[in-house]
Amino acid sequence: MTEGYTADYIKLISDGLERTIVTDRNGQEMSLDEGMELWAVQARKVQQETKGLLFFCGNGASATMAEHMSHDWFQNAVVNTQTCAETSHITAISNDLSYEDVFAYRINRILSDRDILVTVSSSGNSPNVVKAIHTARERGCFIITLSGKSAENMSRKKGDLNFYVPLETYGLVESAHAVLLHCALDYFLDKYMGGKH
Repeated sequence: MTEGYTADYIKLISDGLERTIVTDRNGQEMSLDEGMELWAVQARKVQQETKGLLFFCGNGASATMAEHMSHDWFQNAVVNTQTCAETSHITAISNDLSYEDVFAYRINRILSDRDILVTVSSSGNSPNVVKAIHTARERGCFIITLSGKSAENMSRKKGDLNFYVPLETYGLVESAHAVLLHCALDYFLDKYMGGKH
């Protein structure tokens, strides 16, 4: 390895974050700050008005980020949250129906227009995440997507608010997604909850 590998790696992530493309449901681009503001406003509505849920989902590393953020929003932002993290749920739905249904099954049962779905997918093409988005749309949810890799991925333009990170490898996209997820929470905490901590 050459000298400067680490600095170059960090710069790749930083550049990817700066080049993140944020769009609404109609494909209209907005700034990152505008995207974070819209996320915060929608989450505040769920917290104060609809008394709904932020429902997070993802696979692999994205699943752990979904679980982590679900907890952080629940504890720190005082927003009710849920994921599909239970081993019994994941294995039963995968075995009895299909892995493609692992998120959509629960979304169809419990989510409504009171709620927000947040999907985290590095490729944006995971069939269970795409099905989750379609099911949440049918249920009237506000949908936030985080994706990366190909600009033509299947999740990128399907949400009401979409964060697309133009990076090419899983590790880079996952790292950028972690920053965006924490930024969204901290933005909410600074705006509504007396500050991040």
